[in-house]
Amino acid sequence: MSLSRAPRAALLTALVAAGALTLSACGDGGKSGGGGDTNFVTGTGGIDTVAKGERRAPKKLAGETLDGGRLDIADLKGKIVVMNVWGSWCAPCRSEAPYFAKVAKETEADGVEFVGINTRDPQKGPALAFEKDYGVGYPSLYDPIGKLIVNGFPKGSLNPQAIPSTIVLDREGKIAARSLKALDDEELRKMIDPLIAEK
Repeated sequence: MSLSRAPRAALLTALVAAGALTLSACGDGGKSGGGGDTNFVTGTGGIDTVAKGERRAPKKLAGETLDGGRLDIADLKGKIVVMNVWGSWCAPCRSEAPYFAKVAKETEADGVEFVGINTRDPQKGPALAFEKDYGVGYPSLYDPIGKLIVNGFPKGSLNPQAIPSTIVLDREGKIAARSLKALDDEELRKMIDPLIAEK
């Protein structure tokens, strides 16, 4: 195997393993997760949540953005952070993008920050065109080979196991909710509004 194929093979293996864990969790009486007691519950509509006292922080999620800037998710502590994993090639990502752009504007005054994690786009051009076409006004970390997705979340936590995935962090910077499907505005608000209401 060549060196250029090794990271892709590792990513594919990780994603396949993660997908298997997701499927195996579906029949566990409401509990979901990667083996052991993960303390998160699959709710209705495919949204997983974690009780406030059981939440865990992600690992380091930082890097270059699509527009060439730098972003570290840890710097957003104190805000609710909605992270959406997407790719310009992904049809479900295209269907949910207008909803994300809309809800990002609606919730900004409530201390909600949206951040994309763009993945598997080998060039930035298509991803930048996607953002322009769908009116996405928030930054996206550029993660072409999925390093942030694979390494940025603790084992056994709510982590992105599909594209698109949406992870929501509470104001303490801890993982509070996840969805592994394309979302509309109502579903997205179901993930965010309880965190806005938390004190």
